[in-house]
Amino acid sequence: MIYQVYPRSFADGNGDGIGDIAGIRSRLNHLSALGVDAIWFSPWYPSPMADAGYDVSDYRDIDPVFGTLAEVEALIAEAHDLGIRTIVDVVPNHCSDAHPWFQAALAGGPGAPERDLFWFRPGRGPNGDERPTDWIGEFGGETWTRTTNPDGTPGDWYLHLFAPQQPDFNWEHPRVRAEFEDILRFWFDRGVDGIRIDSAGLLVKDGELPEVRPDHQHPFHDLDGVHDIYRGWRRVADSYPGERALIGEVWLPDRQRFANYLRPDELHAAFNFDFLGCAWDAAALRESIDGTLSAHAPVGAPATWVLSNHDVTRHVTRYGRADTTFSFAAKREGIPTDLELGTRRARAAALLSLSLPGAAYVYQGEELGLWEVEDIPYALRQDPMWERSGRIDPGRDGCRVPLPWAGEEPPFGFSPDGAAAPWLPQPADWKDRTALAQTGDAASMLELYRAAIHLRRAEAALGDGELTWLPAPDGVLAFSRGSGFRCLVNLTNAAVPLPADGELLLASGPLDDGLLPSDTAVWLRTPEAVDGPRADAPALT
Repeated sequence: MIYQVYPRSFADGNGDGIGDIAGIRSRLNHLSALGVDAIWFSPWYPSPMADAGYDVSDYRDIDPVFGTLAEVEALIAEAHDLGIRTIVDVVPNHCSDAHPWFQAALAGGPGAPERDLFWFRPGRGPNGDERPTDWIGEFGGETWTRTTNPDGTPGDWYLHLFAPQQPDFNWEHPRVRAEFEDILRFWFDRGVDGIRIDSAGLLVKDGELPEVRPDHQHPFHDLDGVHDIYRGWRRVADSYPGERALIGEVWLPDRQRFANYLRPDELHAAFNFDFLGCAWDAAALRESIDGTLSAHAPVGAPATWVLSNHDVTRHVTRYGRADTTFSFAAKREGIPTDLELGTRRARAAALLSLSLPGAAYVYQGEELGLWEVEDIPYALRQDPMWERSGRIDPGRDGCRVPLPWAGEEPPFGFSPDGAAAPWLPQPADWKDRTALAQTGDAASMLELYRAAIHLRRAEAALGDGELTWLPAPDGVLAFSRGSGFRCLVNLTNAAVPLPADGELLLASGPLDDGLLPSDTAVWLRTPEAVDGPRADAPALT
């Protein structure tokens, strides 16, 4: 099981209201007790923070707001001592406009060789006043910004699929490719076990700059040239002793195209956003699970199961809505949410995802049952999606609110006593969701996750292996994982009978005299069990 840490919001060690490396090191015991196999750290590099650190100005150092490179090296070693591997986030599609290469491209004017490392193009129209294309950005809005030449005259335009402060690299240039392979070596040399690749399908663009047209190859989504890049990265990873993993953020609706990233000489794994965005519906979930497993089988890669991350509405909130799916296009403020219902479904979803074949990911705070914070004052919002969408999309700050660790009022142990206020405000109602409040409470979300992850490690049938669907009423998911382990999830509005021959291992909520209530999941051991418990979980599961 891999746990995602969003450093700015995990734990604050120095009292400035922002999470940091010292805070993470002080809370490693929480992750060890939870039973995680690996930690994925969102970007912690030097950055102007135009997009929460995904605008990187130096890929080989740590932003002072988080700490120092020496502290990170100590963190990696301390995690290894606890049997926890580390995964760092690398952002290869774009950098910060403060990156030395981009600054040199601007300062040198139209003839600067550094301009070839990015996408500088003249504008359209008689005076070059029109953008080179009408592409829409990944955050919404325009994708080209015009520069000013050193002599003050209007200059060329540069491409940024995200914010204007995030110029896109030109991956056709060999210097870009060599630079990132060296960045991988830099982190592998420091003991990192894996690389999470941000926006992995966007790196290559069609140099002809065609407009986006239906029934034509998209000019910058999932072009075939990306695969040669990742073959090079795989050669770097394979040159190191032990297991070094490459994990892609690949948002693709076409499962076959998705699987292409996972061929034996490319990435080891990729995030399964199909499952994350799926409705709380038995038929839809089964189709997503089957489709995911069938896409991964031919390439021999492990499937991944993700319920939340730093970019999406927390699933306690999503599952409490009339529409339980997720898409960026549908994000709006003011959608009615039943948090009690969402929490019940989230508990069941935890048992479902942790019992499927492959690798499970947990986003920080998910194990505490945190919900999306939707009432952040406008003046405090920092996500560029908020402004670039014309304040239609509420942005991603609501899933990035600092974690509650202990206490009855904010900052709930996120920062030391006397510290500055957390960088985003925490709801007062989170006093019942702190790690301390939930520890020892058998009915809490935290203890459910601890129990489930412990069983996942101990049960021979879980982790990698086969899944077999079992007969079940409409609206109920039932499957076995090897000999003697079953998972049942009731997604109907009524209780259904439990198998009479099953020994209860774990339930997501109270059972009802032999019945499995609505929105509840159970793990059972059945009489055909022949395998003993395994000694430990496979690598990065």
